[in-house]
Amino acid sequence: MDARDTELKKELNATLQARRELGEEYDSALVESFLEKVDQRIDGAVERRVRRQLAEHQMAAARDARSPKATDSWGERFGFGIVSLVLAVPLSAIGAGTAHLPGLIVSWFGIVGVNAVQAARTHPGLFGGRRRSKDTGDDWTD
Repeated sequence: MDARDTELKKELNATLQARRELGEEYDSALVESFLEKVDQRIDGAVERRVRRQLAEHQMAAARDARSPKATDSWGERFGFGIVSLVLAVPLSAIGAGTAHLPGLIVSWFGIVGVNAVQAARTHPGLFGGRRRSKDTGDDWTD
């Protein structure tokens, strides 16, 4: 039991004592007075919670605004594609020269795998993941 509960209990005891002293004709006034105090206490608690949650949301929004965004420029994608193709030629030659067709297949699986990882990094919903919905009120749809 914290201090606020103790204080509320004292208020209830005082209200009951006043009822004993004043009689039953003051019941409604005493009950209304006590309920008003309880209502004020509840309003104060709700207000504190709302302020705390608002501050938490503002802090989260500020953190998101400061976080660096992933760069996904056309030049970066084009450069990655060029480098991938340039490196594919010697990798294909090495794979085919040492292990023939299986070596060539393994080297191209590696090249495709690296490009798939890069595509998934720059476009998070590309391979059937979750996408942000623009039409519905939901944040995410499957």
